[in-house]
Order: sequence, then structure tokens, then C-alpha cells
Amino acid sequence: MERKERPFDVIGQLAALRRYARSLVRNSDDAEDLVHDALVRAYEKKQSFRRGANLRTWLMSIVHNAHIDRVRQGLSQSRRHDEAAAEADQSLQAGQEHAVRLQQVRNAFFQLPEEQREALHLVAIEDLSYQEAAATLGIPMGTLMSRISRARAQLRAFEETTPRASHLRLIGGNSHESS
Repeated sequence: MERKERPFDVIGQLAALRRYARSLVRNSDDAEDLVHDALVRAYEKKQSFRRGANLRTWLMSIVHNAHIDRVRQGLSQSRRHDEAAAEADQSLQAGQEHAVRLQQVRNAFFQLPEEQREALHLVAIEDLSYQEAAATLGIPMGTLMSRISRARAQLRAFEETTPRASHLRLIGGNSHESS
């Protein structure tokens, strides 16, 4: 009995696909993954295969295109990681003095009268326009601007009157002082 050859017999092409994939990625495990991805694509696009066309060539081109996609994806991911690392390198951990200062500013902000605090929060933190913030609070824009101005003035006064921490510390007493 003569065996009828199936037009979409990918099993017969596996050895060639694996060899080609191994030559592209130079790693057996990655080659298997590449062949797997290519076969999934081939089955998804099975209807685009023209009857009578060279199946091996068609499958090899799918392996090649899958490899190119993986390389591009890897480069893109590497570039994103490099950019994220560069951003992370630019930011420094806040020192204890900086953390204390931020807490002081936060406390000063929360000590503002409520109407000033909410007006300043909407404009400075939530980035609303004066018109949007005034509409949100249901007040005239002039009232909003007055509240923000007073809040900022109080915070500036806090900044000017609160001593900044020095990097130099005195440890122990002065040897020239009399006890």
C-alpha cells in the first residue's frame, strides 16, 4: 500500500528546523524554544501556506523570522533595562538628614489651615489648574489664589526659620570650657 504524502508534514522537517535553529542561537535549549515558537506560528498561519509550495523553505523562514523577533525583543528589553538602571543610578537614597527635613516640611504642610492646605494640595500636588482647583472646591478663583498665596508664604517662613541640619557634629565637650 502506497503511503499518501501529507502536504503539511512538519514532523518530517523537525530535524532540519532544529539544526537551523541551533545554528542561529548556538544553544540547544534556546533552539528547542525557537522551533517550538516557529511551529506554533506555522500552525496558526497554516492557511497561508500555498499547496504545492516548499514546506521546508516556508518553515525555515518562520524559524528565521521568529529568531529575528526574539533578537529585537531582547535588544529592546536590554535597552529598557539599561535606561531604568541609568535612572536608578541618578537617584540617591535619601540620607537621614534629608529624611528628617522632608518630615519637617510635611508636618509644616499639615499644620496649614485646612482651606489653605487643600487649595495648595490641588494645585501643587495634584497639578490642577487654578480654575480646576477653584471649581473642585466650589470657590471663586480669587479666593483660591489668596489661599495658595498665604499657604506658600507660611511654608517659605517655615523654610527661613527652621535651621538646616549641618553635616558637622560636635562630639564631646570643648576642652577649653571650665567645668
